Amino acid sequence: MLKVLMVGDIIGRPGRKILKEKLPYYIKKFAVDIVIVNGENSASGNGINKHIADELFCIGVDVLTMGNHTWDKREIFEFIDHEPYLIRPANYPPGTPGHGSVIFTTSSKYKIGVINLSGRAFMTPLDCPFRTADHIVEKIKKETNLIIIDFHAEATSEKIAFGWHMDGKVSAVFGTHTHVQTADERILPLGTAYITDVGMTGPRDSVLGIDKNLVVKKFITQLPVRFEIAPGDIQFNAVIVHISKSTGQTVYIERINEYFSQE
Repeated sequence: MLKVLMVGDIIGRPGRKILKEKLPYYIKKFAVDIVIVNGENSASGNGINKHIADELFCIGVDVLTMGNHTWDKREIFEFIDHEPYLIRPANYPPGTPGHGSVIFTTSSKYKIGVINLSGRAFMTPLDCPFRTADHIVEKIKKETNLIIIDFHAEATSEKIAFGWHMDGKVSAVFGTHTHVQTADERILPLGTAYITDVGMTGPRDSVLGIDKNLVVKKFITQLPVRFEIAPGDIQFNAVIVHISKSTGQTVYIERINEYFSQE
């Protein structure tokens, strides 16, 4: 079996801290073959920079996926074209810097395709993620039938529909973006693992990683508030799947939802 660990959105320094501390433990515990991490919030809660991308790769991350905050740090334009394992949503228009998929080769020489896509409901209306996925999957299948998709989307209906659309075409569809882990992990009838949202790796007593008092203040006053990443205990959200190397179908899926005291 091929074992894939997908870690939910990393939120700033706290998320990077707990990932650095705990990732070796999870890799060893589950005998992980590939680690995929959503890094679009890893730099101060919005975007990513070169230093942080290098830091995450150095601690054991194999592929970094992004989302709607891909371009929040302007320096990404200087390096995204040169980072093959940092991928942004593939359904951006042609000519957009970077790339939306990659084929990663594990230490045991198995090839795994990883695709990043963005939803369109309540988000920027990019190209159709369903049609884009079909096109990229067809190309990747010429090299491997082991394919993972990070579907970065807001609406649960769009995510679920996308999961059904990809059932039997890819090994797993992992939803990201909402920072709230859902309890609907399952293996669809044709062998595709699915979860609506992997969750968030960052401050636990927060509002999606942001200081809860600041967010409450904004809701009450409706005035502009400068958001800051919350202090305190940190949660680690991820999903582990076991995939048949011969068929590309998933045979096991498990959520990880742990938190660690910072006292």
